[in-house]
Amino acid sequence: MYDYIREEELLLVGTGNMAQQYSKVLQAQNIPFYVIGRSEKGTMRFEENTGISAFPNGVSSYIQTGRPLPKQAVVAVNVENLYNVATELIDNGVKRILIEKPGGLHFTEVKMLLEKAQKRSVEIFVAYNRRFYSSVIEAQRIIEFDGGVTSFQFDFTEWSHKVEKLNKPKEVLENWLFCNSSHVIDLAFFLGGVPKSIQSYKNGELDWHKNGAIFVGSGVSEREALFSYQANWKAPGRWGIELFTKKTRLILQPLEELYIQSLGSLSIDKVQIEDSLDRQFKPGLYKQIEAFKNHKKEHLLDLRSHLLLCNSVYQKIIE
Repeated sequence: MYDYIREEELLLVGTGNMAQQYSKVLQAQNIPFYVIGRSEKGTMRFEENTGISAFPNGVSSYIQTGRPLPKQAVVAVNVENLYNVATELIDNGVKRILIEKPGGLHFTEVKMLLEKAQKRSVEIFVAYNRRFYSSVIEAQRIIEFDGGVTSFQFDFTEWSHKVEKLNKPKEVLENWLFCNSSHVIDLAFFLGGVPKSIQSYKNGELDWHKNGAIFVGSGVSEREALFSYQANWKAPGRWGIELFTKKTRLILQPLEELYIQSLGSLSIDKVQIEDSLDRQFKPGLYKQIEAFKNHKKEHLLDLRSHLLLCNSVYQKIIE
């Protein structure tokens, strides 16, 4: 019923919604790929939604057939399974991996994954697709034209009244800042520069997140841009990033859209961007796969850099 993987193909692990989004992009780019799922039910649903068959019962079951795995893979499984799937692929000869964010359930898994990857000379990138939004690429162009970011601020407020109702494992909710809020935190420091110093404060707790509910902080990035952040998971709010140059104020709120305020003006105007790919596919995914396929690393986050952010940013915000 299922074809065997050829080494020149790409392996997609996962059959959930994110994997389905990846399959659309892989097909659009004419990239030959094969899919491994976990449950029979999940693989059947994947085939119903995409028209593509998937091998069931996980990577281990496929490996037991004795057939080779390809040299590159996209791992799009649940957060709690990212580490185990990635390590299994490394142990069985896969050399390039694009792993869904945040690369592991917690910092320790990211560290262990990096150590294993380095021992086996495996290249791993963490799939923060918002780095590839058309709005973000246009913001980068304006920032470069203006001479760089002088300061920035961001908000990673979560809607706790909705999060607490999600069908997520307890350990995922307990690590929600890393598992979910890191989407916007990573993007902010990607645009403004990673911190060379940061001061962080937190207060409160939630039933499902004991390690803080209100977060505030500030610092200086490696590009000498001052920054600040806040997030109040007990109050209304939404994700957003504002970046300031000598000429403009750039607003990404929502992150898929870009607004601009020019020096000397009170008007805030929406920037018209060419975002057809972000409307046709899950935003950012097309260009992210394109970058991974063509070894273009400018926007991709390698696992080593991600671990540095874990230690220098996420750990400091949450500790």
